[in-house]
Amino acid sequence: MMKKVYVVCGMVLVLLLLVELSFKVDAVNCNPVELSPCLQAITSNIPPPSICCQKLREQIPCLCGYLQDPNLRQYVNSPGARKVTSSCGVPFPTC
Repeated sequence: MMKKVYVVCGMVLVLLLLVELSFKVDAVNCNPVELSPCLQAITSNIPPPSICCQKLREQIPCLCGYLQDPNLRQYVNSPGARKVTSSCGVPFPTC
């Protein structure tokens, strides 16, 4: 079971590193790699670190774009991602 979690985490990280989105929304550099500090909190039961919450707040204008991207949707819309947005006090986007 733990090995599966590591494999999923690795796949998510690789996906985030390979996907380069360049949405320009309100002068925000939309780049899902910026959310990598949130990865461990999304995939486990640990609380998100402050840098994760900071990056998540910076990326708020980008979240709908990430939800519409078929490569990112499953990660951004996951229960873990919803838990992290709630913990950080960031409203989950309704696109």
